[in-house]
Amino acid sequence: MDIMSFITEKALIVIPVLYIIGMMLKNTSKIQDWSIPWILLIVGIGSSIGLLGFNMEAIIQGVLVTGTTVYTNQLFKQSTIKKKEQDEKS
Repeated sequence: MDIMSFITEKALIVIPVLYIIGMMLKNTSKIQDWSIPWILLIVGIGSSIGLLGFNMEAIIQGVLVTGTTVYTNQLFKQSTIKKKEQDEKS
């Protein structure tokens, strides 16, 4: 599956921006972990609307870039951090 067939080139810049915002939110003690994806979704949709204009495609692109960001973060965490924890238990 080619990610470029779903996410427009203009919206790709939002993915690393959301990732950085997510890391900053994670290090903030006042924000609970469960709310971070919701905050990123709002920022992702807002950013996509800013880039593409207010239309349905921009909203869909915001959801897609947010999903890609959260999924990438989870892949990274599961592949590195959780693996280290399992190795320490063994």
